[in-house]
Amino acid sequence: MEYHIEGRDHNARAGVLGTDHGPIHSPAFMPVGTQASVKALSPRELVEIQTSVILCNTYHLYLRPGADVIRKSGGLHRFMGWDKPILTDSGGYQVFSLSALRKIEEEGVQFRSHVDGSVHRFTPESVVDIQRQLGSDIVMVLDECTPYPCTEEYARNSNDLTVRWATRSRSRFAGSGPLYQHNQSLFAIVQGSVYPEIRERSVRALIEMDFDGYGIGGLAVGEPADAMMEIVSLCAGLLPEEKPRYLMGVGTPANLLDGIERGIDLFDCVLPTRNGRNGMIFTRTGPINLMNARYKFDLSPIDEACGCYSCGHFTRAYLRHLFQTKEILGLRLATLHNLYYYQQLMRDARNAIMDARFAPWKEEQLQLLDRQESMYA
Repeated sequence: MEYHIEGRDHNARAGVLGTDHGPIHSPAFMPVGTQASVKALSPRELVEIQTSVILCNTYHLYLRPGADVIRKSGGLHRFMGWDKPILTDSGGYQVFSLSALRKIEEEGVQFRSHVDGSVHRFTPESVVDIQRQLGSDIVMVLDECTPYPCTEEYARNSNDLTVRWATRSRSRFAGSGPLYQHNQSLFAIVQGSVYPEIRERSVRALIEMDFDGYGIGGLAVGEPADAMMEIVSLCAGLLPEEKPRYLMGVGTPANLLDGIERGIDLFDCVLPTRNGRNGMIFTRTGPINLMNARYKFDLSPIDEACGCYSCGHFTRAYLRHLFQTKEILGLRLATLHNLYYYQQLMRDARNAIMDARFAPWKEEQLQLLDRQESMYA
């Protein structure tokens, strides 16, 4: 993968990740398309709001429709009608979240499908093979996402296993090749919970293997926000300057800005889409809950400063009506707005970095977001 830094402002950086399906201008937020679909939106709408990359889920696509179906369809891009970059996660987070249904061993992970209870096994090699069949632009290694809290001993043993799995993933990836007419890149995942020494050990071991990029995983799983950002700072400071950095599953607006300030390039989170489907809307001056009766007669746009289709054509009163009557259009318009908000936030952050004014710009945004964070409590 080609990665170029085009601008800096202290640790914050504006870069370009080159893929065969087009460039990813960073910092970038990846909408989550778990099952080859960003819920409620079409690929055309994602393009219209200037989405440059999406995330799809290896675990879910392996179970349904199956990697064989996607391979026969010509790969994930053709299957879902998306011709821009795709990152696929490894299934490690699902292993974490479905702990009652899985068993972790040296060879890999045995788990029961949440769909029908059938037994399956993921190994570092098989997860690479599945993602080869999916044809994503960025492939993630299999890892164990450690729970919080966990003991230092557990975190150390878990990370050592993740590093051994990364070695096997690297070998498998190098020994195989893409199945379609585009190149793929392999990212490793730094683990170690909230223990700095283990995180540093993880980073140094993975750097020696020279991956195309590096994810920082195992965060936003219940640890305090300060502890999370302390680990982000540590990892970003140790990871190679010339490689992209991906903070996995972290996604409040304030979290994104804090991550960018520390040198993170890529983010993903279900927050904007999940919140949108529940009537929780991001605006530049704080959040609104469209289910609130105060919006029944509110004929103003969702956000007067927003340039999205929803804000340009509909009122808060109308969207509230759609949610009250359970009309699908309400979910679509709210999701579209929230993702536009996130993409615009990334574009504004990039511009601020390029103009060397990120710190004061970020402070202005955080003042607006003080009220916004209460919606996650």
